[in-house]
Amino acid sequence: MTMRERGATTASPYGATGRPGALMSSSRHDRPGQMPGQLTNGDASYRRRLLDGAVALAEDARYASAPRGNEIVGFSDQFQVVFPYRGVLVWHVGHDDVVGDANQVLFVSGGESYRLSEPRAGGFSELVITPRLDVLAEITQTDARDLQDHSLFRRRSRRADPRLQSLRTRFLYCAGHASEIDPLTAESLMDDLLQAALVDDAPRDPPAASSRRLIRRTKEYLEAEFASPISLHQVGHAVGASPAYLTDLFRRVEGVSLHRYVVQLRLARALVELPHAEDLSMLALDVGFSSHSHFSAAFRRAFGCTPSQFRQTTRARHHPSPI
Repeated sequence: MTMRERGATTASPYGATGRPGALMSSSRHDRPGQMPGQLTNGDASYRRRLLDGAVALAEDARYASAPRGNEIVGFSDQFQVVFPYRGVLVWHVGHDDVVGDANQVLFVSGGESYRLSEPRAGGFSELVITPRLDVLAEITQTDARDLQDHSLFRRRSRRADPRLQSLRTRFLYCAGHASEIDPLTAESLMDDLLQAALVDDAPRDPPAASSRRLIRRTKEYLEAEFASPISLHQVGHAVGASPAYLTDLFRRVEGVSLHRYVVQLRLARALVELPHAEDLSMLALDVGFSSHSHFSAAFRRAFGCTPSQFRQTTRARHHPSPI
């Protein structure tokens, strides 16, 4: 893999051993010795190996905001399934500009160059899973030589539904406490996550280039503002479209309304924080809900349990009582 920062003289945040965020491509079994959580460039950017098992390699990639105007340029030599869970990035690959936020799953084909940009400051974090090629071929029921032609890898992204977001959170928490759990538990969760992500949610005709640009701007605005009250008029004004047109286009392209997309962004951020949170009322306000009751009702509709129940079962599942 080759990589450099465009517009900068400094090395990439991950040096020669990887790259920020999704397009990490060092060899599965030939990696430089990096201790979990070790900082590679003296700042808040790092890549932490969570699990290297029979199914796949899983890594937690966190990227501190780069100097304004910089882009990351690199090359991915492996197929990867990437789950952004904090912040937003734009992945420029081929002729596509793909927004990665907590409501999306990204599908990286081996053998492609790319650029990565950050539409707003703040950095971003991703769960990066590099499946074994034979495992990926088996799950997708595709010959390994034809994986790049699979519909998800051609589309490059799909929407992460609440089940996927819940699995992502449970795996991140589970793998982050690997010394305290049965490794089989973490591998089983990772397999469930991959299986769920690699089911093509809904074939759809690709929108026109102008529509893709409008949807991209809309997602960037929603990610930046989801913790604040948002009106449809504000969104339309920010992206330069009439509310009626934007509402119809967004639903047709994303399969959900603008309101539902914002609620799912709020719930996705809450999921990340929930296993560690003590004050659920404060968490509700921090992620944009008007009250704890509003948060709990939305959470129950999406995940079938209350926030406190999710927190309790996540903690209990990975902290078993001694026999």
